[in-house]
Amino acid sequence: MPTDSSSASAQRVRRKNVRITDTQKREGEEGPISKHWRTYFLQALAATSSVTASANAAGISPSRAYKTRREHADFAAAWRAALYEGYEHLEMEALAYLRGHDPDRKLDIANAIRLLATHRTTVAEERARRSGRDEAAVFAALDRKLDAIRTRRLPKPALGHADEP
Repeated sequence: MPTDSSSASAQRVRRKNVRITDTQKREGEEGPISKHWRTYFLQALAATSSVTASANAAGISPSRAYKTRREHADFAAAWRAALYEGYEHLEMEALAYLRGHDPDRKLDIANAIRLLATHRTTVAEERARRSGRDEAAVFAALDRKLDAIRTRRLPKPALGHADEP
C-alpha cells in the first residue's frame, strides 16, 4: 500500500502531465466552445466593429479573442481585415445617410465619425498594406474623407442678405 508521500508524489506527476484544464480552455465561457468560433467572431467583427458583441456572437469571452490575436499572427491579420471591412461598411452607411439615401433610417452620425476616427490608424495600415501605398498617403486620404463628412454636417448658411440694410 502506498504511503502518503508516495501518493502525493504520484498526484504531482499526474498534474505535470495535465496541460490545460477544461476551465482554462473555456476562459470564462459558458458551455462548450464551437471549433468555428474564430469564423463567427470575425464575421461579427466585420459587421459590428465591436469586440464584445463579436465575442458574444462567437460564444467566447473577449479575453479569449484578444489572447488569440496576440498569439496567432494569422488571426491578428484576419482581425485587421475584419475591422477594415467594418470600417468601409460604416463609412458607406454614414455617406448614404448624409446624402439622404434613406431618410427613414436613423444613424448617430457623431458616434459614427468618432468610431471612424478611432479606427483610423488600423484602417490606414490595412489600406497601405493592401495597396502598397505609403502610410502617410493613406492617412491624408482618410483625413480628406473625414473632413468631407464633417463639412456636410455643418449647418448651411441662409441665402438671404441679412447684412444688407
